[in-house]
Amino acid sequence: MTYRQQLRELAAENYGYVTTEDAAGLGVPAVELRKLASRGALRHVRRGVYRFADARRTERDAYAEAVVRVGPDAYLIGDAVLGLLGLAMVEPKRIKVGVPRRTRHKRPGFVDIVQRDVPPELLTTYKGIRATTVAQALMDSRATVMKERLLDALTQAKRDGLIHADEAARLRRRLNARTARSALAGACPAHAKGNE
Repeated sequence: MTYRQQLRELAAENYGYVTTEDAAGLGVPAVELRKLASRGALRHVRRGVYRFADARRTERDAYAEAVVRVGPDAYLIGDAVLGLLGLAMVEPKRIKVGVPRRTRHKRPGFVDIVQRDVPPELLTTYKGIRATTVAQALMDSRATVMKERLLDALTQAKRDGLIHADEAARLRRRLNARTARSALAGACPAHAKGNE
């Protein structure tokens, strides 16, 4: 099997993307990526990251590109996870990507980078793209997505097997409790006094 065939097989699982680290794992020298790029088979995305020019396009390409452009430790967060999975009727204009530490890579215009160290148990992979868990994404989206949409997303995620029933019940209580606290905090002082 040629280097190009090996790289194409790997890229087929990664939305057409291949990195120099991926290539090294296959025993393919980094120079081969540069040669393929000079011949037009690969498009240079950023240092160490390439994409096959003829890779099939999908509706998830922007999410995959956001993560791969930011770096190997990057992952989707908040409404970007929900958008990737088709939950809560969100289509973020800017994709939120988390990183455990500052990154030196140039941020693409459609990406918001958030420096955040997330415990490993809250990270997973959906549709071949690294992301926080659905439960974490729902909690992270409370400030930007309407409660009703988050609750509908929770129901759909449970139905799709993305979240277990007991975790869904706990999360539903947390989402509802936060809204109840917000309503009390927003009540006028006279009304709040009258309820004491």
